[in-house]
Amino acid sequence: MKTEFTAEQLKVPAIARANQILRSCVHCGFCTATCPTYQVLGDELDSPRGRIYLIKDMLENDRPADAKTVKHIDRCLSCLACMTTCPSGVHYMHLVDHARAHIEKTYKRPLMDRLLRWTLARILPYPGRFRWALIGAKIGRPFRGLLPDPRLRAMLEMAPKHIPPVSRNDDPQVFPASGKRRMRVALMTGCAQKALNTDINDATIRLLRRLGCEVVIAKGMGCCGALVHHMGKEDESHAAAAGNIRAWMAEVQGEGLDAIVINTSGCGTTVKDYGHMFRDEPLAAEAAKVSGLAMDISELLMKLDLPKADMGLRVAYHAACSLQHGQQIKTYPKDLLKRAGFEVVEPADSHLCCGSAGTYNLMQPEISKQLKARKISTLEAKEPQIIAAGNIGCMMQIGSGTKVPVVHTVELLDWATGGPKPRSV
Repeated sequence: MKTEFTAEQLKVPAIARANQILRSCVHCGFCTATCPTYQVLGDELDSPRGRIYLIKDMLENDRPADAKTVKHIDRCLSCLACMTTCPSGVHYMHLVDHARAHIEKTYKRPLMDRLLRWTLARILPYPGRFRWALIGAKIGRPFRGLLPDPRLRAMLEMAPKHIPPVSRNDDPQVFPASGKRRMRVALMTGCAQKALNTDINDATIRLLRRLGCEVVIAKGMGCCGALVHHMGKEDESHAAAAGNIRAWMAEVQGEGLDAIVINTSGCGTTVKDYGHMFRDEPLAAEAAKVSGLAMDISELLMKLDLPKADMGLRVAYHAACSLQHGQQIKTYPKDLLKRAGFEVVEPADSHLCCGSAGTYNLMQPEISKQLKARKISTLEAKEPQIIAAGNIGCMMQIGSGTKVPVVHTVELLDWATGGPKPRSV
């Protein structure tokens, strides 16, 4: 793609990076075949190629975002299926992230939009606040039909029937390995996950200890920054990321770490990108170190000797977009489940998003519901006894529309190797 940025514009690192990405696009349109929003809406501007044109025009002309551009960028899930498909290696993630930051700085959204985005940014990354919000949503859910905005109704509908008590395993501490220590790893406990489902971290800790890992819950660790990062709130996302970098580097410089383990793939994609986020900032070296240590739980388990088992249950594996597209981890979770003796099946069109996508199911509820219905239909067509996923957002999204138990992959692996049966099963 030909670009016409000025020499002055290209002195800005973010613009130079955008220019590099734009010039790698050859307009082939392969991305349209795997873009969920294009599949649902059929609008070229709701495809990666269409959004790239909008972003190019906005950045090249150095103009504030307009309502049309914002509409189509907001509809993007950031599922990154386009990056898996693209034969030219267009790094759409960095481009759309920069576009969102530009929108945040230059576009004045309608009042309700600003209030909703401000509320989500002040609640979701903070487990304590989020827990109280879930309780309020649970109380208010019977009255959701009275609310005029579908986004407000979606917020009430997201509250789970059961809100788990706080798990003290998420507090800063060190869990010794069971038997001989093979590795020392830090576990990222997440933010929303700590309010929605405490069983995931508990299962992860049990399983890693059983396999010889000393598990560290680092002091000062918090939200990865992904939720506000995808809203274009760069200052907030970088502040959250910097807190994590300092927390984990304190462990690296202390007793050392072999890995930073992440069991929420949406967080993992962002943490692995810390090196890029901080490339021109004082924390660049530390951020790159953290990104290099970051591993999805399935990556680490493939390095350990997971014992074989014979669970004999039919599991439909849902591949979270942030895992299969964002981190390009496609086979590890399935391989591990098969080793544990589960019969693993995959739904049709497994590359398509379930519609959760961070806050997308709250901010774009109508599109999200269509994607959810499509995903659940393809999963249930496999007649599974259990649905497994590696991301809490996907689990909540799919679980809200099916009677089939939805559990985290690590919960099944913990069960297969001596842990308790997952509660939802």
